[in-house]
Amino acid sequence: MFGQSEKIPEKYLQKGFIKSDFLSVKMPELEIPNEPNMGFTGIHYNLFLTKNIYSGLGIYGSVSGKRGGFFTLGLNAGLKKYLSEKMYVDAGFHFGGGGGAGAADGGGAFILPHINVGVDFTYFSLQTGWSSINFFDGGRIKGSQLNVAIEIPFNYNYSQHSFSETSFNTNDLVKTNWNKKAKKTGLMVHFNNLKVQKATPNLDGEITGKTIRLAGFEFSNYMNKSWFTFIKVDGAYSGIRGGYMDVFLGGGYHFSFNKNNTNIISKFAIGAGGGGGVDSDGGLMINPDISIEQRVYKGTYLSLNKGYLGTPSSVFATSTLGVGLKYYIERNGIFSADKKLSNGTFKGVGVIVKQDWYLNAKRMENPTEDMHQISLQVNFDLTNKFFVSGQTSFANFGNAGAYGEGLVGFGLKSKKILNNKALFFTQVLAGASGGGNISSGEGLIIKPSIGGNYKINNLLDLRASVGYVKAKGGNLSNSFINLGIQYNFSFLNMK
Repeated sequence: MFGQSEKIPEKYLQKGFIKSDFLSVKMPELEIPNEPNMGFTGIHYNLFLTKNIYSGLGIYGSVSGKRGGFFTLGLNAGLKKYLSEKMYVDAGFHFGGGGGAGAADGGGAFILPHINVGVDFTYFSLQTGWSSINFFDGGRIKGSQLNVAIEIPFNYNYSQHSFSETSFNTNDLVKTNWNKKAKKTGLMVHFNNLKVQKATPNLDGEITGKTIRLAGFEFSNYMNKSWFTFIKVDGAYSGIRGGYMDVFLGGGYHFSFNKNNTNIISKFAIGAGGGGGVDSDGGLMINPDISIEQRVYKGTYLSLNKGYLGTPSSVFATSTLGVGLKYYIERNGIFSADKKLSNGTFKGVGVIVKQDWYLNAKRMENPTEDMHQISLQVNFDLTNKFFVSGQTSFANFGNAGAYGEGLVGFGLKSKKILNNKALFFTQVLAGASGGGNISSGEGLIIKPSIGGNYKINNLLDLRASVGYVKAKGGNLSNSFINLGIQYNFSFLNMK
C-alpha cells in the first residue's frame, strides 16, 4: 500500500464512440430467383487518435435474408470532420475477415469503405451515406449500397499499464482527480445449454431435442445502481457440428438483497446467431433471460441462468440453462452509492489484435492448406504474472471464410527484461470453433502457445507467439504462429 507521499498514477481521458450500422448487401446471383439481400449489421468501438482521426474494431453479423450465422471481425480507421456545430462528414475504412452460412465468402477477407454525412444530437448522432463491400479473396459478395448508423459517445479514463497491481487507500486518492463516483462493470465467463425445441433438419439430420453446449463471455456496464447494458458472445463446443455462434447486445435490471450477497438479474438482448447447420432465418435472434447470483469470494459471484433463445419467427427456438462465474469491478472512482469503498488496486488490461497463420489446417473435404485469421484477444491481469483471457477470431485467407473461434483461458508472463522493454509469456486457451470446412469436430479446441512482447511506447507492444491447436473429435491438429499489436492500460479497481 502506497502512502500519500508516493506518486499517484495520472488519470487520462480517452475519447471514443460506440457505433452500430446497417447495410443491405446484394448477394451474388447463384440461383433463380436470386436470394434476398443480406441485412448486415455491425457493432464497433472506435478511439479518437487525434481530434478528427479514429481507429477501432467492429463485429458484423447477418440479421435478415437467408444467411443467418454469417459473422465477421475487422479493423476500422476513419476521419470525422465537422462542417458546422452539428453536421459532420465521416470517411472511413473497414478491413476484416469472416463469413459463414454457405455464402460465397471465399477466404473471408473483405474491405468495406464508407463516406457518410451525420448530424450530432449531443448524446447521440445519426448518419447515412455510401458504402462498398468486397470479399476479395475468392469471394463473390461485392457491391455498393447505402448505410445508416447511430453513434453514442463512450469515453473512458485510464492510467499507464506500468502501475498495474499498485494499491492505494481512499485517503491517498481523495485529493486527486480519481475522487469521482466509481463506475460498476461486470465481467463473466459462462457456459450455456440450449435445449432445441424447434429447428429445421439439416444435412446432419434432426436437431430438435438436441442440446447445444455453448461457452462465452459477457461484458456489462452499469448506468446506475440497477440498470445496465451488456454485450455477450457465445460459440458452440458440443452437441452439433462446430460453427454455431451468437453475438447479443442488450440491457437488464439488477436487484440485490441479503446484504448484497445475492442478486436477481433480468435481461433482454437482441442480436445475430447461426452456423453449425442451424437454420436461423436471416440471423436475427432474441434472448430474454433471468439469473440468480451468489457471492462466493469478494467481488466474485456464481451465476445460474434460465431463459429463451431463438429467432422471432420461431424457426429456431431453444430453452436455455447455464452457469457462469462473474466478477464485479468498481472502476476509476473512490466512492459508490450502495457500498463503502476503502482501498483500490490498479489492474492491467491488454487488448491484442493479431493475425494467426495456421500451418496445414485440416479440412473435412477440401485439400489441406494453410489458413489465416484475424483475431482479437483481451487479457485481464489478476497479478503481475497471472492473467485471464478472452479471444475471438475469424478466417480471412486460405479458403475457409466461414471458420471462427471463441476462446477463454489463462496465462503467465515473465518479469520484464532488456531495460523493461521485453517479456515472455505462455498461455492456454480453449473453447468453441467451427465452419469453413475446417475439421474441428463438434467445435471444442485447445490452443497452448508461448511468445513475447516488445515495448513500442507506453501504450503499445509488438507481440508474437507460436503454438499448437488441437480439435476434440476433429482432424484439426497443427502448429500456428501469429504477429500483432497489444494496447496496454490500467484502471483503478476499488473495493
